[in-house]
Amino acid sequence: MKEQFISILRNNRIIVVAVLIVIITVSFILCFRYVIFYPIHQSDETRFVYIDKDDNTDSVNAKVEGGWTFRMLTMAKFHPRSGRYEIQPREPVFEVYRKLKNGNQTPVRFTLPPVRTMEQLASILGNKFMEDSTSFAGVLLDSITIQSFGYTSQTLPALFIPDTYEFYWNISVEGFVNRMIHENERFWEGKRQALADSIGLTRNEVCTLASIIDEETANNDEKPMIAGMYVNRIHKGMLLQADPTVKFALQDFGLRRILHKHLSQMSPYNTYLNAGLPPGPIRIASISGIDAVLNYVRHPYLYMCAKEDFSGTHNFAKSYDEHLRNARRYTRELNKRKIH
Repeated sequence: MKEQFISILRNNRIIVVAVLIVIITVSFILCFRYVIFYPIHQSDETRFVYIDKDDNTDSVNAKVEGGWTFRMLTMAKFHPRSGRYEIQPREPVFEVYRKLKNGNQTPVRFTLPPVRTMEQLASILGNKFMEDSTSFAGVLLDSITIQSFGYTSQTLPALFIPDTYEFYWNISVEGFVNRMIHENERFWEGKRQALADSIGLTRNEVCTLASIIDEETANNDEKPMIAGMYVNRIHKGMLLQADPTVKFALQDFGLRRILHKHLSQMSPYNTYLNAGLPPGPIRIASISGIDAVLNYVRHPYLYMCAKEDFSGTHNFAKSYDEHLRNARRYTRELNKRKIH
């Protein structure tokens, strides 16, 4: 009897232990599935989390706002990797954790703007990427570093082709410049380089002339005509006498009317005093401006003046006398509108 009772007790103990093991296993599986598949947020909107190089586990948890489930995953051997991470609506906690742990970033789409100065570009880049504007300026404004890229402080704007690119948010300044060098080579290879050679201009010279044309007009249809006029002046050895270069020399980009007193500004960029092209672009040239130079219209015009209707287009002239008549009409309209 006693032996039978002990046997039943032992069998029940085995059953109890087995039941406990099953309960623990099922609980672990359910908990694991909860952590794996539970959405990190209930929001229907896609969010982006920016992890800086100085972030730690605590600051990452604060940025992700993933609650105790995400915090539990980051407790062991989690080393935050800088970058821009996309968190999709109701994305599982574990997927977000794995994304950050492996550094699976979402690229930034960035349209490079046709700015006038490298200081402006550094400021824009510093607001768009992890590296700050000081870091970008430290490279873009350093003459020795610029020379290592094959440019000078004057020609550096010719490196940049204003297009839309994809970058990782945590790209280094050097990585950004190297990408721009690659994109520049890709842009020029083939037909564009052949056209530049046929005109007798270097890439930097094409970009310099294109930058002047971009400042002359926003009308892309007229740019090849303006390019043809300047090419004619270059071939004849005439001064370009481009008003935008005077504004650049003065660093007064809001100047609405160029007066005789402005034309005497001593600067290598002043094309009223210096023959040929300026030492470099007066802004990052647009693709339309570059292509306008490479495909300039062959015509006999040597002069142009803004139209008196302020349409943003120009009257072209073959002779100086004709040009003066155009200029007088434009000047009368300036005076009428009291533009100084």
